[in-house]
Amino acid sequence: MVSIITAVRNGARDMPATLASVEEQDHPDIEHIVVDGASTDDTVGVVRRDGRRVARLVSEPDAGVYDAFNKGLQLATGEVIGYLNAGDTYTASDVVRRIAAQFALADVEATFGDVVIVDPANPDKVLRHYRSSSFTPARLACGFMPAHPTLFIRRDAYERCGGYDASYRIAGDFELCIRLFAEQKVRYAYLPDVLVRMPRGGLSNSGWRSKWTITREMRRACREHGLRTSYPQLFARFPVKLLEVLRHGR
Repeated sequence: MVSIITAVRNGARDMPATLASVEEQDHPDIEHIVVDGASTDDTVGVVRRDGRRVARLVSEPDAGVYDAFNKGLQLATGEVIGYLNAGDTYTASDVVRRIAAQFALADVEATFGDVVIVDPANPDKVLRHYRSSSFTPARLACGFMPAHPTLFIRRDAYERCGGYDASYRIAGDFELCIRLFAEQKVRYAYLPDVLVRMPRGGLSNSGWRSKWTITREMRRACREHGLRTSYPQLFARFPVKLLEVLRHGR
């Protein structure tokens, strides 16, 4: 079974696309878990009406997105676990099946692919192509990690390294990747395709203040785990991101 966890708060407008994307997956054994942070809009109603493939729905206050991720992780029963946040969608109906096929290889503990960031008003308009192909554990020191919405991990790898550190505001997924890939040295496979479409926005794409916050948190994560880095190394990732945008004429 593949567990897909969706964290959301006040996402009534965004949830229908995500629910439909999971429902359309042709993999037969999916457990979709929605963790809602006590939304004040109609998020819960939307999930109850349209979440035909939702196995569990939790709605209660949380301490942020990584706390919500951990709640979903505790509820998940699948051998493989991934995350798809409100508004994000898979690019094809066979994405989860193709991911599951990667885990049929005995030595694979994690797999990931590419994500495209799109215009929220026009999902067909690609603003940036985030490529995970060049990821290696050594590049974590420069702030590079696999595209988190495409990252699926075996349950036993989570059992070895633990869940998300909820003391992080933006870089909790990066800190987890340090534990997974640098410390636990999980065996991974790259699926060379765009797997997820993600609307522009979110905590890590919300202007220079958020970029400074995530860079500080990345440096903190590296220092806490003995990974040598510096601010110049971490800031060097921004020209790469700019090139990804320029490739699409923006």
